[in-house]
Amino acid sequence: MATLASALALPALADEACKDPKNALGVSRIVEIDAKSGPLYGAFTKYDKEPRFLGPKEVVLTFDDGPMPKYTKPILAALDKFCTKATFFYVGQMAQAYPDMVKEVMGRGHTMGTHTWSHPLNLRALSLERATDQIERGFAAVALAAGQPIAPFFRFPGLSDSGPLLAHLQERGIAAFTVDVVSNDSYIGSPSRLAARTIQQVEHQNGGIILFHDIKASTAAALPTILTELKKRGYKVVHMRSKANFEPLPALTAELETKRAAAEAKRSGRKTTEATSTEKKLVPFYAPIMVSTLEEKSEPEVTVLEPEAKERVHAGGTHATASAPVASAEASTGDVTQPVTQTRSKKHARKRHKPDADPLSLSNAISGRW
Repeated sequence: MATLASALALPALADEACKDPKNALGVSRIVEIDAKSGPLYGAFTKYDKEPRFLGPKEVVLTFDDGPMPKYTKPILAALDKFCTKATFFYVGQMAQAYPDMVKEVMGRGHTMGTHTWSHPLNLRALSLERATDQIERGFAAVALAAGQPIAPFFRFPGLSDSGPLLAHLQERGIAAFTVDVVSNDSYIGSPSRLAARTIQQVEHQNGGIILFHDIKASTAAALPTILTELKKRGYKVVHMRSKANFEPLPALTAELETKRAAAEAKRSGRKTTEATSTEKKLVPFYAPIMVSTLEEKSEPEVTVLEPEAKERVHAGGTHATASAPVASAEASTGDVTQPVTQTRSKKHARKRHKPDADPLSLSNAISGRW
C-alpha cells in the first residue's frame, strides 16, 4: 500500500508546469538507446562509431566528474529554469561521497551514466584487469548511491578509449559516449569567455554532444547564458535515455555496501563522543528532493536506436576526420562543412597550452583535466 501511495503521489510533482515556457529550451526529442551491442557515439574517437543521431541545430547536454553539490545544485537549477534535461557521467567515489545529490539529479528526470570509480588519468594505460575494475566499480558505486537502476552509459576519463576496453563494454552491454563539442570549462575560469567559446564551438559543429563538468564554478555561472544563447539561436535539446537499465556486478555492490555501512557506523560512533558541530557533514545539506519527469501525454518524439555490434579491435578513423560538423539545414548543396584546420610552425610547436586553445587533441584529453 505504501508503494502504491508513493506511486500515486508522483504525478502531482511530475506534471508541474514549466515556469517560463516562452524562454525555455525544453526537450525537442528523446533518443532511446539500446546499449546491448556496446555502441560508441560522438566524434572524438579513433574507433568505429555509430552514425551521428543528431540533426542540424540539435545538442545533447552532458556533465562529467560530479557530483559536487556547490556547483551541481545551481546547474540543476539552470536546467530546471529552461525546462530541459541532461546526462550526467558520475565518478564512483564522488557519488559515494554525495549519494543524496545523485538521487536529486535522477529525481529531476536526468539520465545517469558513469565515469569510472576514481577517474584515472589514462584508463587505457592501466592493465586490463585494473581498467575493467575501474569501470565496473564505478557503475556499482553510482547505482548504489542512486538507490535505483542507472543507464548502461559510460564515458572514458580523458576520452582515452581502447579496443580491449570497448570490447569489455560491448560484452557488458554498455554504450560509450565521446563528445562533439568541448566547452573547455576545465581551462576557462571566466564565465563570459566560457559561454562565448561554447557557443562558438556549437555553431562550428552545428550542434552535437556538448561536454561540461558539474565540478566547475565557471560552468555553474555560465550555464544560464549558454542555454539562453542556444534558445536564441534556434538550437534544440535532445535527451538521451537507455532502453534497459544496467545490472552492476553483485559482488562489487556487496563490497561497496559493506564499506559504506562500516563508514556510517564509524561516523555514528564519533557523534556520540564529539560535538556534531565539528563533524563534516556530506549530506543532507540542500532542499528536499523534487521529482520532475516529462508528462507521458506530452512526451517529445522518441527515436529508438538499436545498433548492431561492431568489432572492437582496430581503430576505424582519426581524430582529424571524426569532428566534421553536420551541414546546416540552409545548405543548398548538401555538402558537409569541414572544420577549420590550424597549422603551427615548428617555432611555436612547443608553446605551453593556452586556456582558450582547442583541446581536441589526445595529449590534452589525457592530461587529467577532463
